[in-house]
Amino acid sequence: MGEQQDLKRLLEYLDRPVQYLKGVGPKKARLLKKLGISTIEDLLFLLPRDYEDRRRILPISQLKPGTKALFEAQVWSTRIIRGKTPIFEVIFKDATGIVKGKWFHFRQEHMEKAYQPGKRALVFGDIQLNRYEYCLEVIHPQVEFLQEGQKVKGHVLPIYPLTEGMGQRDLQKIQVQALRELREVATEYLPNEILSTKGLPPFYRALREIHYPTREDPQRLKNRTSPFLQRLIFEEFFFFQLALAMKRGVTKKEQGISFQVDGPLFHKLLRSLPFQLTDAQKRVIEEIRRDMASPHAMNRLLQGDVGCGKTIVAFMAIAMAVDSGHQVALMAPTEVLAEQHFFGMRDMLAPLGIKVAILVSGLSKRERALVLRGLASGALEVVVGTHAIIQEDVEFKSLGLVIIDEQHRFGVLQRASLRKKGIQPDLLVMTATPIPRTLALTLYGDLEVSSIDEMPKGRQHIKTKIVREYQREKVYQLIKRELAAGHQAYIVYPLIEESEKLQLPSVLEMYPKIAQAFTPYKVGLLHGRMSREEKEKVMRDFKEGYIHLLVSTTVIEVGIDVPNATVMMIEGAERFGLSQLHQLRGRVGRGRHASHCLLMVSNRPSPASRARLRVMEETTDGFRIAEEDLKIRGPGDFLGVRQSGLPPFKVADLLRDTPLLQEARQVAFELVDKDPKLKDPKHRGIYEILTRKGYLKGLEFIDAG
Repeated sequence: MGEQQDLKRLLEYLDRPVQYLKGVGPKKARLLKKLGISTIEDLLFLLPRDYEDRRRILPISQLKPGTKALFEAQVWSTRIIRGKTPIFEVIFKDATGIVKGKWFHFRQEHMEKAYQPGKRALVFGDIQLNRYEYCLEVIHPQVEFLQEGQKVKGHVLPIYPLTEGMGQRDLQKIQVQALRELREVATEYLPNEILSTKGLPPFYRALREIHYPTREDPQRLKNRTSPFLQRLIFEEFFFFQLALAMKRGVTKKEQGISFQVDGPLFHKLLRSLPFQLTDAQKRVIEEIRRDMASPHAMNRLLQGDVGCGKTIVAFMAIAMAVDSGHQVALMAPTEVLAEQHFFGMRDMLAPLGIKVAILVSGLSKRERALVLRGLASGALEVVVGTHAIIQEDVEFKSLGLVIIDEQHRFGVLQRASLRKKGIQPDLLVMTATPIPRTLALTLYGDLEVSSIDEMPKGRQHIKTKIVREYQREKVYQLIKRELAAGHQAYIVYPLIEESEKLQLPSVLEMYPKIAQAFTPYKVGLLHGRMSREEKEKVMRDFKEGYIHLLVSTTVIEVGIDVPNATVMMIEGAERFGLSQLHQLRGRVGRGRHASHCLLMVSNRPSPASRARLRVMEETTDGFRIAEEDLKIRGPGDFLGVRQSGLPPFKVADLLRDTPLLQEARQVAFELVDKDPKLKDPKHRGIYEILTRKGYLKGLEFIDAG
């Protein structure tokens, strides 16, 4: 009971608004808010971005220009140098030499009172050589005056990220106060066996040493090899992996539906395919069949590169579910992608007698009511849509299979909303964005993984080239040659309308110019603000060849399949992430003809942009591109922070700390194997932390007992 009380005190302290920390108050709290700090926990986890090593006190004779250094000296003399900008000058002296200290902004009365000759001081700053006077000087140094007989000791000083109005000394004092108070309530919540096995220090000591190193070399903190920093990194990964392990433990035991996986619709669909399945597709279909035939609910991730044929695998799973008398819901992140899935299902599944509907926000009240009635009665067997599917008034007669496309745009632990529409339906998660293994471990730790690692036969090589603005006419000539040969093309713009902030071409601004430049060819326009009927007509006309050149925004990024399209030109290519460029490139090269992807950039792209886009020229391997994109942009931007469901790691870095992620994952999964509900008293602390972080939402099976 005492341990629970100790942990409660610690958590209450960490959750306390930072305003109530001694020395903060409302004004400083507003400044800290700009740094993302609302609570004392936020403050303590604002870790130093750098350290100033002030442990070595040098004699003046050993000071070197161009270095930062700490020295002890006496104030020898002071004077004010008059001129356009007055300078307050102090001569510091020790037994080995002198250094001049200079201040350009000062209050004379204050400085003369503080810097009285004979005073001892510790001085820190940038040592410079004054070439006119040929002496050492330090501009605006940091000075600490020493008492008579006081022993001096060097130290390491943390350097924090700042915001306007908040200085280093202010933030350092606030952190010292927070650490002083934390010491009174600190308790350990990670099990002792984990700390000892992994060689990790206790919670308080780790934070104390990170902020104010006394025994640790600051260089080890900076290069992330310090056990004090690794304690916090491990902990963040451990809690998230623990939640995933518990989720997987639940889903493995969930009683699901035993589907008929060898039924007539499955075989009809297989026979109707106008192409041969690849070996990889066959392997993955068998993995899904085994899962669906099992009495336990399927929880599987299906990932693969652009154009590898994931959609047909999903259609085979749909046929198995409908064969068994159950309904299917497919959720996509955008209306355009939902519509493309709907058109594909209509073409391939409707001829088999499978009734398919679409549910998106653009439906009329009457259309929506008809779909809801069909789902509730069971008359509709398959529905595809956006978030509209998970609204409360959507009810199914017998939802047996849930398919979520582009999963990373929805979140990690939020799949429950759609699954609750049925009684433990099977779950198939798809992503056309190859996820590097590091991220897959984090995002999909609770799912079995299937990968389609083979492209369909006949897929054409896509020649990718970076082109500059001055080459525009040549690019247009290439597109016209392709159109003259009977092929089709895309031109994609990053914006719908002009932007004052971003000097980029927009689709509405450029569409009339493109239409004129490509006369007599038929040019179509597609963007996200068009109505569903308008978008459907444009895509149908493009697919059927009535539109030769499609001018579009990134709404065509996924789900569009027009085998006759052989050119993808992307305007403002430096504004796109590599994975998004790869998705757009995947819209061509789908037929029998060689294809082109042209990345249009400014006449003088930055070296960083050129280096990044060169990856697109070098490879069409989506997994390699995803790895490069992740390195360049970081996981937050790579996935889209708000939509990714990625936990807000304060210390851990998915790229730099992969070994610790794998260690934390192993420890978490082993612990859950031994204690699935964390009932053991020694795991009470981690259960409380998990609950507090919100990682256990959706795991209703866990009780507090």
